[in-house]
Amino acid sequence: MLKGEILLKAGTLWTSVQASTLHALKCGALLSIPTEFEFVEQDGVNFLVRILSNLTRKDAAKKQQDKQTSAGKDFNPFLPYEQDLFVADISDTHVCILNKFNVVDYHLLLITRAFEEQESLLTLEDFAALLACLADFDGLAFYNSGKTAGASQRHKHLQIVPLPLAPTGMQIPIEPLLASAELKDGVGKISQLPFVNAFAILDPNWVESPLTSAAAIWQVYHNLLSAVEIEIVDSRTPSAAYNLLATKEWMMIVPRSQEKFQSISVNSLGFAGALLVKNEQEMQLLKNTGPMNILKEVAVKKSIVKST
Repeated sequence: MLKGEILLKAGTLWTSVQASTLHALKCGALLSIPTEFEFVEQDGVNFLVRILSNLTRKDAAKKQQDKQTSAGKDFNPFLPYEQDLFVADISDTHVCILNKFNVVDYHLLLITRAFEEQESLLTLEDFAALLACLADFDGLAFYNSGKTAGASQRHKHLQIVPLPLAPTGMQIPIEPLLASAELKDGVGKISQLPFVNAFAILDPNWVESPLTSAAAIWQVYHNLLSAVEIEIVDSRTPSAAYNLLATKEWMMIVPRSQEKFQSISVNSLGFAGALLVKNEQEMQLLKNTGPMNILKEVAVKKSIVKST
């Protein structure tokens, strides 16, 4: 069993998330970005596409961050994190905070207490903290492994958004394709996706014992990396960028080839069937190209990876 301590008291996270959100809104620490959304269908998936209404707040913060970086300061919004965004102590290695510039209500960040690179491999401690959160938060967890995978901050952080992702339709837009998963010993791929991916079923009971189950889900994670031929360069670094998605029931990894399709950025949520565009021009580009085609362009084409 993993050594360490889970500090989060069972059954308290959702209450803490709600209370922290009210506090952060009241004091102005939480700067939600308003969006509108519509569904765009392609290849059996009803993609949820959000269009940003106002990026002024985030753009101003980004300019301030760039100014600090250009002045020689290695800016890190998570060390220290903003106290007014604090949700809960999860473990002796991880803290849960609110996403300051959230597009979705109750968007959580699970950050390491000490600095680790966002490109580094997920650890037993990462998975123990994640399982502890998912035990009391019905959500979709994701990890953008590096800038090419859509990460915007270097400090390691997993993210969790509540389910369902939209008020109508499927809990997760990609759900209709999960049934096509071809599994062998619990690991395989979703054959209907036109890009390299690896998929695995998880035991939902693992969330009840995070320290005990961390090794099991960590092994699944490594099996998925191996299935898409992502190697471990050293003890901490993968050989390629990737996106990871996980619920209590399943996990998926998608290797990445580029961060954007033209001007449209894609992170892990894109592979769950949820995309974000900045304006009407990008929305039209997405519709003209097709959301699944965009994912295919930023992922890795199946022909590139050798069959096993």
